[in-house]
Amino acid sequence: MTFSQACVRTAVRGLNLGGRTLRRLGVDRPGLGADSLHRAAYRRAGVSRYGAWDFAEPLERLLKSYRDEAALTTLGRITVRELVVSLLDNLLRMEVERAAHPDIERQRIAAPVFIIGLPRTGTTHLHGLISEDAANRAPLTWEVMYPAASRSGGEVARARSQTDARLGWADRFAPEFMRIHPIAADLPQECIAITAQVFMSIQFHTTHDVTSYQDWFENASQRLAFDFHHRFLQHLQAKSGGERWVLKAPGHLFALEGLLERYPDARIIHTHRDPLRVMASMASHATVLRRAFSDSADPRKIAADWADRWARALEKFLAVRDRASPSQFLDVNFESIESDPLGTVERVYDFLNWPLTTEARAAMQRFLDANPKNKHGVHSYTLEQFGLSRAAEMLRFRNYCERFRIPVRADR
Repeated sequence: MTFSQACVRTAVRGLNLGGRTLRRLGVDRPGLGADSLHRAAYRRAGVSRYGAWDFAEPLERLLKSYRDEAALTTLGRITVRELVVSLLDNLLRMEVERAAHPDIERQRIAAPVFIIGLPRTGTTHLHGLISEDAANRAPLTWEVMYPAASRSGGEVARARSQTDARLGWADRFAPEFMRIHPIAADLPQECIAITAQVFMSIQFHTTHDVTSYQDWFENASQRLAFDFHHRFLQHLQAKSGGERWVLKAPGHLFALEGLLERYPDARIIHTHRDPLRVMASMASHATVLRRAFSDSADPRKIAADWADRWARALEKFLAVRDRASPSQFLDVNFESIESDPLGTVERVYDFLNWPLTTEARAAMQRFLDANPKNKHGVHSYTLEQFGLSRAAEMLRFRNYCERFRIPVRADR
């Protein structure tokens, strides 16, 4: 731990201690009521019209779960309030832009490519690699955080700087996170951060315990999420071009039906890995995030909850996949992404009928050279430390492993 991180942790402990004292006195601050959050967003954006996005129910369900279930520390309440206000602010500013620029509505999003698989199956690495091809377009982290930033040099630089600052604070609060999931202003961002802007995303239950919200989300229609997702891509495309979209999110395992309804011509790269490795890594990821903002982040409870949810999501995804056209899907193993990344890209490009140019291959090689495995440190974990039974997890995912011929090592 660096001196700076130690100072931050000391300050956070003091902040949270003061917050606990106030809560014992019946004072819960900052507030997480919808009206208060809307007013804060109106002040920040300078406007008060969201447009036609009907997000009132998901927002209210999410806020109730934050208040009732998430066991937020004072820092947790501050970060949640800032997150929600910033998402509302984005909606307000994007509505102003759409009203001023009718060409946004005319953008055609054709045959987008989605990389989807269980968490920790190589989706991020493959997405980053393919995004190095200048012919491809992926939403960048700064664009997702500040979608209404104009394309003037000064405003883009400011948006990148603000993104770096926000990510810097996240690194101070949860320094272990970068070893698990590298993120930076100019790296591609995944779709759950897009659909989160209308409060339809697994992002929220990953970072906080919002069980009731997640239960509702998994059974809700995903039309709002993907209608907004489509509009978001239109928004970025109208500003800076690029029509060959490459996107990714393990969270789409929960929502393939909604995805294909919105994008019937979508093509899906389905990544696979030994699920026993996946479940331990996923549990570690969620635990690191929740501990930054809650005094009640039980690794065993988190692991059991997410193992069950991801197994059900995978079954649901495969049932929808079986009803879709097989020509829309390509299966890719994690091991091939790790051992032969450029060969894997060649397979993907052959499937998509895209040319892999010399320039694109060179850019991808530079990306590989700049991002070696464990660049940010080793992320170690075992099933046992999260209370997961090897035998039970093998049984849970047996059909999946048999279908895709995924080897499972029972000795780790």
